[in-house]
Amino acid sequence: MLVQMLKLAWKGKKMQLSIVTTLFKSQEFINEFHQRICASANLITNDYEVIYVDDGSPDDSLKVAIEIQKKDCRTRVIELSKNFGHHPAIWTGLNHAKGDLVFLIDSDLEENPELLPLFYAKLNDKSHDVVFGIAKERTGSWIKRIGGSLFYKGFNILADIPIPENLLTVRLMNRNYVDSLLTHTESTFALSGLWARTGFDQAPIVVDKGFRKVTSYNLVRRVSMLVHTLTAFSGKPLVASFYLGIIVFLLSVIGALKIVVDRVFYSAPPEGWTSIAVSIWAIGGLILLGQGIQGIYLSKIFLETKRRPVSIIKKIHEARESHADKIQPAA
Repeated sequence: MLVQMLKLAWKGKKMQLSIVTTLFKSQEFINEFHQRICASANLITNDYEVIYVDDGSPDDSLKVAIEIQKKDCRTRVIELSKNFGHHPAIWTGLNHAKGDLVFLIDSDLEENPELLPLFYAKLNDKSHDVVFGIAKERTGSWIKRIGGSLFYKGFNILADIPIPENLLTVRLMNRNYVDSLLTHTESTFALSGLWARTGFDQAPIVVDKGFRKVTSYNLVRRVSMLVHTLTAFSGKPLVASFYLGIIVFLLSVIGALKIVVDRVFYSAPPEGWTSIAVSIWAIGGLILLGQGIQGIYLSKIFLETKRRPVSIIKKIHEARESHADKIQPAA
């Protein structure tokens, strides 16, 4: 039934599809991923391309992807010069995608490649610009689940642009949205914020997400991601540090007045040095906190002024002839 619906939606309509994914410690998944994503793409059109971005993977992911590219003229492999990170690698792939539609998905099979036809049907259902995945429930240990929940709640409280909770990488976007997304010029960014900031008509789909016991997103990296994302899209931490300073100052004034009143009217001597030491530590910590917040923002400004590229491409592995010259569009 789904296949018939897709064929009806496709009839009389020319399109080209780009599938973008990144590679990092992915060698055991690539072959299966490629077979499944190509099978899903063929339900929609045979005019598609698969773009693999190797993010300096330390295993044989690049080698496996190149072997696939040699056999499949629809495939391109973008080899980065080093590991730049997940989001810069995705950004690089989006910049090289040529399709009228762009399907973004991770290659580790945690996100089901068979979601593509479902997303395509949803995109055409009410002419959405973007269809994105939301995890039905968080996977992993209870610490990771609680940490993930706190990440989204904390971000949406402090950020100027809220993002959906349990947001996944997988999404299908039309060309207008992708072109608008790529007009952002910052070199330090978080994609979740840029996706939301770009706007357009975006529709969520709740999906089941797989779970890998080994992940590169450990607790330290998740905390770092929260700080990075928050400071990239909100100035509220700076405002909060200002008001926190005012509150601490008012409390210190109240404490000083209490000491004066006790001394003058009740002849009570000041309390011991313990309270003074605690106050110094508390105020010193708040000062360092405020300076640290300001330092993070200053470092982002410093990096942006350098205008460094998001990533550096070492080599692009692709067929000499465009696959469009070899493949006729679907009837």
